[in-house]
Amino acid sequence: MARTIKKLPMLPAERALKVISGRWKAVILYYLFDGPRRLSALKALMPGITQKVLIEQLREMEEHGLVGREIFAEVPARVEYCATHLGLSLEPILLALCQWGQHHADELNERERLADCIIKPRPPAEVPAN
Repeated sequence: MARTIKKLPMLPAERALKVISGRWKAVILYYLFDGPRRLSALKALMPGITQKVLIEQLREMEEHGLVGREIFAEVPARVEYCATHLGLSLEPILLALCQWGQHHADELNERERLADCIIKPRPPAEVPAN
């Protein structure tokens, strides 16, 4: 049974922010930009997230077309998550947000409080064309 997408805002910028908002969505996408990962692998990369929240965030991103889920017919069943073409299109946007956050911190003399950006520019040839 397909899930019904919750009504999203009509203003495009508000819609975009609603789809990518959340403490963990950008981090999850970052790790999926490199290829498919199992739930346990994602959890290991983000020790500060609970499994419940990770699953909720993945479901929301799947509902909005950013993440795909593949279930393999194995015993026990194996599930992998990957960034979809739509999700991969967010990579330059998330990089720009990271860079703007650094600029903002510089302007307020708070750069020493920031962590490094985890999203790094990548040559266009590395982005899959699916």
